[in-house]
Amino acid sequence: MPEDNVFQRITQEYYQLTASEKKLANYVVANGQRTQSMSISELAGECAVAEATITRFCRRMGYQGYSAFRLAIAASAVTRPSDADLLSGEIHADDTVPILCRKLAGAEIDAITETQALIQPERIQAAADLLLSADRVMCMGQGASMLMAEEAAHLFTTVFSGFFPVSDSHMQVITTSKLTERDAILAFSYSGATKELLDILRVAKAQKVPTLLVTRYCGSPGAAQADLVLQCGSTEGPLQLGSIAARIAQLYLVDVLFSEMCRRDLDHCKRQRELVADYLSEKHV
Repeated sequence: MPEDNVFQRITQEYYQLTASEKKLANYVVANGQRTQSMSISELAGECAVAEATITRFCRRMGYQGYSAFRLAIAASAVTRPSDADLLSGEIHADDTVPILCRKLAGAEIDAITETQALIQPERIQAAADLLLSADRVMCMGQGASMLMAEEAAHLFTTVFSGFFPVSDSHMQVITTSKLTERDAILAFSYSGATKELLDILRVAKAQKVPTLLVTRYCGSPGAAQADLVLQCGSTEGPLQLGSIAARIAQLYLVDVLFSEMCRRDLDHCKRQRELVADYLSEKHV
């Protein structure tokens, strides 16, 4: 039986689950205490899934069966403030403003700290090599991940040329089909498991376009297809999509990569930033 918290395991595996298993995961996370007292038939009825799905889900989580899974829920709930708590930054109705400030600050600091611990220097160096050698770098993502791609493109453009955000999923595929091995793709996907990401990576591989993926899950389908993967920290709960802490983790990783690229020629970077600052000063009143 796994030693870690069952709710943490569900969160870690969430983006590798089937659609039916996700329905089950969502219910268990939101109704942990109730789930402890439910039979497998009752849980199957509540979630509208087959009992076999529950059995398969329990084994995926590392438990021999449903009984062991229910015991794990009970044990994990002892240290769990409420059924909704997935992250240290989870907010409750009775929280005061100072309390919620401390919770959110803690969650976001933890996201950076976890990301720092996951960084492999050789991968940062390889990523910097890839982006610096590319003629064009297309920055892509979906939803909240596209916001990260746009932020990265903006930051890199303050010093380097050739970084372009591409937001529409159709245009991402079209643009990728026109790239060559002299270009590169910088993709963002927290789950690493969106269909649009896999479409992009499939076309990129056919065109021999190098790909760099920023993701939480190194075991995801996208990570398996990308040429290089940078892992961010901060674990989102199944019902906490697009959390600020997860974005901060990715932004920190982008900042590390950008700084490594700048470090290699600080004088050039300084001149470029001064040039940009001079022209942008005309925008101020």
